[in-house]
Amino acid sequence: MPAVVAALALIAAQAFTGATANAAPPAGACQNPDSARAEVPDLPWAQQMLEPQRAWSYSRGAGVLVAVVDSGVDADHPQLRRPGKVLAGRDFYLAGSYPGNFDCVSHGTGVASIIAADQISGVGFAGIAPDAQILPVRISDRDMSDQGQALQIDPQVVGNGIRYAADQGARVINLSLAGLDDFAAIRSAVAYAVSKDVVVVAAAGNSQQDTTTELSSYPAAYDGVVGVGAVDIDGARISASQIGPYVDLVAPGDKVLAATRVDGHAYEDGTSFAAPFVAGTAALVRAAWPQLSAAQVIQRLEATASPARGGADSHAYGAGIVNPYRAVTDGLDTAKAAALPAYVQQPPDQAALDEAAWAHGVTTLTTWLTVAVVAAIVLAVVAAVVVPRGRRRQWRPGRAAPVPVEPAGAEPPDQLFLL
Repeated sequence: MPAVVAALALIAAQAFTGATANAAPPAGACQNPDSARAEVPDLPWAQQMLEPQRAWSYSRGAGVLVAVVDSGVDADHPQLRRPGKVLAGRDFYLAGSYPGNFDCVSHGTGVASIIAADQISGVGFAGIAPDAQILPVRISDRDMSDQGQALQIDPQVVGNGIRYAADQGARVINLSLAGLDDFAAIRSAVAYAVSKDVVVVAAAGNSQQDTTTELSSYPAAYDGVVGVGAVDIDGARISASQIGPYVDLVAPGDKVLAATRVDGHAYEDGTSFAAPFVAGTAALVRAAWPQLSAAQVIQRLEATASPARGGADSHAYGAGIVNPYRAVTDGLDTAKAAALPAYVQQPPDQAALDEAAWAHGVTTLTTWLTVAVVAAIVLAVVAAVVVPRGRRRQWRPGRAAPVPVEPAGAEPPDQLFLL
């Protein structure tokens, strides 16, 4: 076992119990491997929220290699076993020339499944970019001790794994690990990957104890890295998800479904399982927009994020919740907008103006003639009624007939009523 030179916490997945495991890691590689789990048929809430299938008619991540630097990836899982889905990779934890396509604890398998698990009959869960390839890079054999504490990892092993992934042509690297200390071996390896145009995605960490203290987090805080926090089904930051300027985006990280080694699924918590939602979305974008640099992909992920509770550029929520559909489809028509033609003022049509003026004049004249005719008729009628009457009375004023006086009514006698 490599010497532990510093503390770098591999963010927790829970230890599992269940049926007997059937996977076959190299002899002696796993002292106490986790057991298989039952399949979960339901469509998970995280996939319902993000709706990655909306983007699949435009991109499924084909041709993009995503490195999972983690506890390994079990290539025998039914949703990962399609030929070419999970490459052999490499084990940097054990001495020798072991591959990385086995897993003792399911952490790396779960992360890889969120990125690229295939759809299979009877299971609602699938990865964000089901046609992406996975490069497993094994840098640890366990994520938790028997006492439930995060285990330490050799930073040099992590750095070696990151450099290997970049050299193997990975377009995206997922780092579901975090620590409070800045290690030169990891910092330089991340810078190397960024220089090779790799989108590096890292978990923000699960060490938050309150709502105000900002903790350090590496490798999320390194330049060129997308730091990912975790939210729950209501879009609220989970209490352990760290707060800081390194949080660029958030994604589901509370009771999210992921594959387990050998077979089946388990519900997981933490920013470890939020990061692969962003890594998978980055794979979708790199497949749909191959001309974009890693920096431009990151810019696109942030610009198309769904609004989160913290508002824009929050240290708790970053730019918002990753949005696979918008990240892929916004601005798909890359052709420049056609320039509007120059405005040329046309000379007036004098003939049309003359015709309009003539029509207006005719209308006005007709209106006045009609008014005059109506007035003449009214005067004639008045004259025909008034003149003969005036002549008969010799134009003397007349008096109205007097109004008859009604006799005063007699007052009724007083009466009594039964009330």
